[in-house]
Amino acid sequence: MRSSFLFLGAFSAVLGVGFGAFGAHGLKQILSPELLAIYQTGVTYQMWHALGLIAIALMHQHAPTSKLLAWAGWLMFVGILLFSGSLYVLAILDLKWLGMITPFGGVAFIIAWLLISIFAAKNTAPNSRYQ
Repeated sequence: MRSSFLFLGAFSAVLGVGFGAFGAHGLKQILSPELLAIYQTGVTYQMWHALGLIAIALMHQHAPTSKLLAWAGWLMFVGILLFSGSLYVLAILDLKWLGMITPFGGVAFIIAWLLISIFAAKNTAPNSRYQ
């Protein structure tokens, strides 16, 4: 089965590296230390969750019909968009109200990891089939 999650994870990682370099070299002299730290948090979470998407893609190859993994993948991608995306825009434009969007991305991350945990628990039992 062809997985969108491998592409989304790899492309999110590419963007994360680019955003990280832009922050370190292009924004360091422009942003305050506080806003630069906010921007860097976005980069860090994007990179970790890009790896999470790649892991989901690999698991999904073994369990292509798993709805848990499908939901986890889409929630993780939405989490990157909302969490990291809102932090990037907040930091660059200094729009504090965008901080209200960030927790929605965080909740998407938490639910995605919970779904992966449920998938793992269901599939570590003896004689279990991928679900």
